[in-house]
Amino acid sequence: MTAAIGTTSGNGQNPASAAKSQPKTADYEAFLKLLVTQLKNQDPSKPMDSTQYLAQLASFSQVEQSVAANSKLDSLLTASALQNADAAIGRTVTSADGTVSGAVASVRITSDAPVAVLADGREVTLGDGVSLA
Repeated sequence: MTAAIGTTSGNGQNPASAAKSQPKTADYEAFLKLLVTQLKNQDPSKPMDSTQYLAQLASFSQVEQSVAANSKLDSLLTASALQNADAAIGRTVTSADGTVSGAVASVRITSDAPVAVLADGREVTLGDGVSLA
């Protein structure tokens, strides 16, 4: 039985590195600062229209939910990468070009891709085209 190893995220990014990148938090904090600044600096004689205020609160809620969903997705991708690494231990891996093959002694998760360390000390990056038997 042979299984091909590949990336699992839709954007081609490795799950281990996807889990480490979190630029969305900065956008969330910037949105909060902008909203608070706008409320502090509004003209008291012409307060913000209530419909605009409600629309901004709805946007805030959507941003908050998106941040929470991204956090959960990052956790799932990390768990998936760890499960794939665990499944490779003890199996025979063959590199995409077929030049390196051997029993997997351990797997190291890197920011680029999981790396299988073979029993003889050689390493194979687990990615597209790599097979496990």
